[in-house]
Amino acid sequence: TAIVGALVALSIIALVLSLVKIEDVTLPPTVKYGMVFDAGSSHTSLFVYEWDSDKENDTGVVSQTLSCDVQGQGISSYANNPTKAGDSLRECLDKALEVVPASKQRDTPAYLGATAGMRLLREQNSSAADQVLAEVAKTMQEYPVAFKGARILTGEEEGAYGWITINYLLDSFTKYSPKARTWVRPEAANIFGALDLGGASTQISFMPESSVVNWNEASKFMLYGYDYNIYTHSYLCYGQNEMLKRLAKELIVVRGELGVDHPCYPKDYNETVSLSSFRTSPCTNRSDAHLTLGDRNVTLEGRGNASGCLAAIKKLFNFSACGQSQDCTFDGVYQPLVSGQFIAFSAFYYNFKFLNLTEGQSLAAVRETIEHFCTRSWEDLSSSYPEENPKRLPKYCANANYILTLLLDAYKFNETSWNNIFFQMKAGSASVGWTLGYMLNLTNMIPAEAPVRVKGHVPSFWAAAVAFIILTLALGLAALLL
Repeated sequence: TAIVGALVALSIIALVLSLVKIEDVTLPPTVKYGMVFDAGSSHTSLFVYEWDSDKENDTGVVSQTLSCDVQGQGISSYANNPTKAGDSLRECLDKALEVVPASKQRDTPAYLGATAGMRLLREQNSSAADQVLAEVAKTMQEYPVAFKGARILTGEEEGAYGWITINYLLDSFTKYSPKARTWVRPEAANIFGALDLGGASTQISFMPESSVVNWNEASKFMLYGYDYNIYTHSYLCYGQNEMLKRLAKELIVVRGELGVDHPCYPKDYNETVSLSSFRTSPCTNRSDAHLTLGDRNVTLEGRGNASGCLAAIKKLFNFSACGQSQDCTFDGVYQPLVSGQFIAFSAFYYNFKFLNLTEGQSLAAVRETIEHFCTRSWEDLSSSYPEENPKRLPKYCANANYILTLLLDAYKFNETSWNNIFFQMKAGSASVGWTLGYMLNLTNMIPAEAPVRVKGHVPSFWAAAVAFIILTLALGLAALLL
């Protein structure tokens, strides 16, 4: 009996010791979500992102969870019916709530950023722009998310956030080190420039080799503990769609006739436009005698003239405003010399992909491909590309020549630096654009959660205590039987 009592006492002591021997246990960081609407001039898309609350040097490691294209045109097209602008977002908002856990939705920040289409609408009719933003905000507030605002981004913000997105996706800021088991800054970080071509504006953003002289064109960021100063500029009315409108207007003004030759359109292709359509955009509504003659229709007759197309597009730029200055693009806009590698996305990518222009092609080969495409007849093109949108197909010649003019004559890329431009729309599994950079920058404004620490028992001591108690009971039973 004495032996059994001693063994039981020892087991109780072991159990107490196991309860006293405790240590801190760090639970995994919780996952946070955020959603951003990209309300562009021609369409709207929703992106949902997620990141661990335990941030790396105050900047979240963000990944894309969902992308959803909103049906219809951009929200600026609903100026006469703002309610429809809000309703157009519902389908994508419903899809977003399917991927964000119900327990996280109330804490999920939701933003809408409008770009050049709404910038133009604001210039033309500020009250209509305000009503559209109010309706999309009203719709988003109906959903169980933390709505943070719907606003119009400046062109420089759009360019800078696109630059952040690219360098984040390409591991320029930080990279996971399996050896160190943490995120580290690459020793020789390769910082990429960003080239964005939308429907109403175009942006260029990069880190120049020398300091930026004109700080009105500079943006400053702190990401992962490091400061970055970049040059960024946005050109309103130089987006792809607005360029095509401006080109058509200039051709009509020069000829002033009901039938006008269009050198960029395929031979035997005709398009009828109304003069009043040029008054719907601030980019083309400047008064002109040929455009004030009521609502007449004008027929644009395709000629398939490659050299004539390039010459007509160059007239859309005011290169003479720069004089002999090398740090100037056009219209007298300051820009340091381009340096480093660039990612060209959005319409840059889509046009070159359609023309089957690939990485590493020489500038001469690119020019030859574009020139050959521009000389093909409408019958040839429509039969060769039966699946392509017939409204988009005739415009690839003008788009391609515009891209060449913008990159070479305006931004001053040359035969050598041309090979530093990479046309991409995705990096990894995430889309290239300004929204990820926007979300990534906003994570600096969301306080990092301290790792959740709880008092927990060490598993090895629990196992030893249980085993010792079982052994003690077994020995005690054996002693009683004996």
